[in-house]
Amino acid sequence: MSSSEDMSEEPTAQVVLEASGIRKSFAGVHALRGVDFRLRAGEVHALVGENGAGKSTLIKVLTGVYQPDDGELRYLGEPVSFARPAAAQDAGISTVYQEVNLVPSMSVAHNLYLGREPRSRFGLVDFRGMRRDAGNLLEDLGIDVDPRRQLGSLGLGVQQMVAVARAVSTDARVVIMDEPTSSLEPREVETLFQLVRRLHERDVAVVYVSHRMEELFRICDAVTVLRDGRLVHSGPMYEMTRLELVATMLGRPLNEVRREGTTAFGGDHETGSTALLRATGLSRRGVLGAVDLSVKPGEVLGLGGLLGSGRSETVKGLVGLQSLDAGVIEVDGRTVRRGSAASAIRAGVVLVPEDRKAEGIIPHLSVRENIVLAALPRLSRAGIVSRARQDKVVATFMERLRIKASSPEQKVNELSGGNQQKVMLARWLAMSPKVLLLDEPTRGIDVGAKAEVQSLVDDLAEQGLGIVLVSSDLEELVEGADRIVVLKDGSSVAVLTGSDVSVDGVMSAIAEGGTDE
Repeated sequence: MSSSEDMSEEPTAQVVLEASGIRKSFAGVHALRGVDFRLRAGEVHALVGENGAGKSTLIKVLTGVYQPDDGELRYLGEPVSFARPAAAQDAGISTVYQEVNLVPSMSVAHNLYLGREPRSRFGLVDFRGMRRDAGNLLEDLGIDVDPRRQLGSLGLGVQQMVAVARAVSTDARVVIMDEPTSSLEPREVETLFQLVRRLHERDVAVVYVSHRMEELFRICDAVTVLRDGRLVHSGPMYEMTRLELVATMLGRPLNEVRREGTTAFGGDHETGSTALLRATGLSRRGVLGAVDLSVKPGEVLGLGGLLGSGRSETVKGLVGLQSLDAGVIEVDGRTVRRGSAASAIRAGVVLVPEDRKAEGIIPHLSVRENIVLAALPRLSRAGIVSRARQDKVVATFMERLRIKASSPEQKVNELSGGNQQKVMLARWLAMSPKVLLLDEPTRGIDVGAKAEVQSLVDDLAEQGLGIVLVSSDLEELVEGADRIVVLKDGSSVAVLTGSDVSVDGVMSAIAEGGTDE
């Protein structure tokens, strides 16, 4: 990767990919409004903006998923028009999407070479050779996984690394990475950064989309900022501070962002003395050892720990989506039947899952249908669902959560990631829950949408909900939680309160694995 000094020494590096005056609209909504973008060889270029700013649309135009309504693309100096993603990939533009877009039922090796499998002289797939080549590639990239393993049996973080390895293996001139670290633990993030360095050394250009400021300022040479489908800034990364970048993304004065940045999300909520939700001895062989936790009304309880520590499995166990071998779950002092999602929902416990694409939204249904899905029985009389009551609920939550859509009838898969996340929140808030379980609620959404979700969580806690917050972002976890239960190897190893609710406190608890309560 180029440092700021490197960039000043190499101002004439070849422009490998250029977009000029790109426009794109959907159902009357302008996603891109005359956007320009220029990417140079060997450059790591950050593409940032709030959800709905046009980042994903621009990426899809660059890679042939969408055709622009107006404007021009040039690749290696020549005008191009990619009719489909395969054409862009064949030309040397490879994409790693935020949500892993591979085949979970196939092996790691087959996913790496899907569509370009090595063949024997008889034209048959050379599976042995494919596994050998896959093993060599993974070893070279520092990814420790058996190429024979079924991809779907691996964690999201490992699947993401396989997706990155596939992109790197295509000898691309351009690699586009859309939130590549959203599912990775720190060790895997370092492996990814090593891959980016290798791409830089080979003069491969990287478009890097991330909402993690530390990553952007650590590895990116240049930055392009989009807002409301328009280009608002493009230039060297070293010319901007973090606050300036956030202010540019939000379109707010710098002093206003600085003032807002001093107020931590979460804080000390007024909490009752009686646990609203209490879980003791949650266990499942090979997954959870012994997890204990409790949540009071108006409290935000954080679940900390590395990927694989059992955070997601714990919240899924609480809501009946993960079977448990043992343990007791109580809501308002009443026992909830283990392994029963219906029992959990009746008790008022709901979950917004980590993987919104696979476990949350129904992509081809409308925003309205996705929001009212869980609440339909409550909106019906004598078995007839009232459309008027649906519309009232949908209008209330679209306004409350500031969901950006052309109308309630717009397909939810046409929305930005942040707005899809808000639709999932709206679905479960429409059930008037007592306990809200949030698994990576701000994963892959921009600064503005993240702030809105965090503010909403704060408001819900003030209204008396008990909230369990899972986040891989330790700063977000610390700022958002009143207490933190730290998990390690499937067991709760510490409960942090007061001044111990800190990044250092969480890391120390993970490292030491002891208990302090």
